[in-house]
Amino acid sequence: MKIVVLDGAALNPGDLSWNWLDKYGEYAVYSRTDTEEEAVQRIGRSQIVLTNKTPITRNLLARCPSLRYIGVQATGYNVVDLQAAGERGIPVTNVPCYGTDAVAQFTFALLLEICHRVGLHDQAVHSGQWENSPVFSFWLTRQQELAGKTMGIIGLGRIGMAVARLARAFGMEVLAHTRTEKEGIQCVNLDTLLQRADVVSLHCPLLPETAGLICSSTIARMKDGAILLNTSRGGLLKEADVAQALESGKLGYAAVDVVSQEPILHCNPLLTAPNCIITPHMAWAPVESRQRLMECVEDNLRCFLAGTPQNVVNRGFLLG
Repeated sequence: MKIVVLDGAALNPGDLSWNWLDKYGEYAVYSRTDTEEEAVQRIGRSQIVLTNKTPITRNLLARCPSLRYIGVQATGYNVVDLQAAGERGIPVTNVPCYGTDAVAQFTFALLLEICHRVGLHDQAVHSGQWENSPVFSFWLTRQQELAGKTMGIIGLGRIGMAVARLARAFGMEVLAHTRTEKEGIQCVNLDTLLQRADVVSLHCPLLPETAGLICSSTIARMKDGAILLNTSRGGLLKEADVAQALESGKLGYAAVDVVSQEPILHCNPLLTAPNCIITPHMAWAPVESRQRLMECVEDNLRCFLAGTPQNVVNRGFLLG
């Protein structure tokens, strides 16, 4: 059995181990694969390919006839042509749940940075501003308390529920807008959530009906000075509209860990918008969550080889 990992550095920049692959066959791990031609050459006669963000297209599949299994080392699987894989009888698996607590924690890291700007004040102290202060305490930004404010969560899957639990621990009221209501959470329509929420946090998938969900018309229905958080998918925002709302002050702050095209383009309007925190798609990155991800990648492969594949995302396309 030949196995190839096309972009191993995305999951494992060096702090985890690929040695578990030894038990499944001969393998090669590449840090990154930049072109389809390179991917075809590296896959060669391999039966198994593991990928994170390297595309697996119909053309690639036609040129790699030995492939029998595609393991996506992530939750999102849009990098794979599911229909083309299914037509060739190739199951595609993903890892649906590994970073719930990590992403929820990071969501609040963004929110708390907005509330307190801890990093800015640390820099101020190290630059001598405190030792030269005439009083015992100072702050450079408006400090905000979360208790008593309303958290509006759009999308109430595992991560949305974890964010709800944290919000309640901070003394916040929680509202949610979701396709499937959950017991114990006050679920409301989108307009009501936007009108009442002090903080709007996005945790829904990127689908045709959610693309550009946060735009000028939905922002207009939000509270003046509301905070917007996005740790889900960049395409949920019309970024130019969000930037304009930050410029006008309609939005008080935005904090995003994802953007519409990644890595971010220098022309992304959020880069020059005021009161906007941008982090490089890192909410999922704690070593603990990546270790869980790798363990599930192995479990998916083990189940496939045992004839009982799990977390298959293209069952509807599989032939034979």
